[in-house]
Amino acid sequence: MRGSLLGRRTATRLRQVAISAVGSAKIKLLLCCCVVFALFATRTAPFMGWTDQTASINSFTGPRRGYALLINTWKRNDLLKQSISHYTSCRGLDSIRIVWSEPNLPSDNLVKFLTHVVQSKSRDGRQIELKFDIHKEDSLNNRFKEIKDLRTDAVLSIDDDIIFPCSTVEFAFSVWRTAPNAMVGWVPRMHWIDKSETFMQNGNSGRYIYGGWWSVWWTGTYSMVLSKAAFFHKKYLSLYTNEMPASIREYVAKNRNCEDIAMSFLVANATGAPSVWVKGKIFEIGSTGISSLGGHIERRSECVNRFVAAYGRMPLVSTSLKAVDSRNIWFW
Repeated sequence: MRGSLLGRRTATRLRQVAISAVGSAKIKLLLCCCVVFALFATRTAPFMGWTDQTASINSFTGPRRGYALLINTWKRNDLLKQSISHYTSCRGLDSIRIVWSEPNLPSDNLVKFLTHVVQSKSRDGRQIELKFDIHKEDSLNNRFKEIKDLRTDAVLSIDDDIIFPCSTVEFAFSVWRTAPNAMVGWVPRMHWIDKSETFMQNGNSGRYIYGGWWSVWWTGTYSMVLSKAAFFHKKYLSLYTNEMPASIREYVAKNRNCEDIAMSFLVANATGAPSVWVKGKIFEIGSTGISSLGGHIERRSECVNRFVAAYGRMPLVSTSLKAVDSRNIWFW
């Protein structure tokens, strides 16, 4: 009996040792595979087309790697000072172009203040350019007049009363760099076809309705991002000025509205692709704008339909895509 019991104990121990050895071998094999894969990925990254995105995103010192801040303002010098004082701290900023359509030239005090701010933020060999683009005519089309001496391909169009943290701007810029032909921004809007019973009974078809933020929130869909806060390629300034249907520019100038929708139409018509909505915190430091006035949706809807007629089709593309910086959130 004792011999039989001893034999069973020995066999049990041998099985335990064998299982332990197999488990250890599996762990070592898994670790080896990880190491081999890491080496393979490193060696073959250039061949496979993989790049170090962190390095490319953070490198703004090369030619045309930064962006130009195109800021629209109208008799709100305090907001202009606050905005530029903030954005000059963003490390991707290459230049600042102020769209100036006021009847009087910028005051010496304003120019002196902004110049001092820019010079104080120009560090580590980075020289931020500051220019006023003076326009004799007061028109919303001035916002997208062609600028031939821009030093960068990327343009950040912004209103003077909107502030984004620099980290949010830099993330959106990195998104734009992956799709430089797209319009990348923080303020999505949408459109849809009017299928109401009253409208259809009148024998109408194909009329579009402009949808504000709550429409985007409810449906999770958008078809444009507004230029009050968006990145786009500088070539679209030339297209807006020289190649966009003249009837659209005339409508914008006459009605003092919808230049942002016009730019969304222009980009969508050129690319056949949707805009990209980027998640980010928005701080509005100014007073309430025209979007709060009565009849806003109706006027914007009229713009959409006028522009559709000018192009002969609806170029806007709807999407539910949203770019999110997953490094800063727990849940996507």
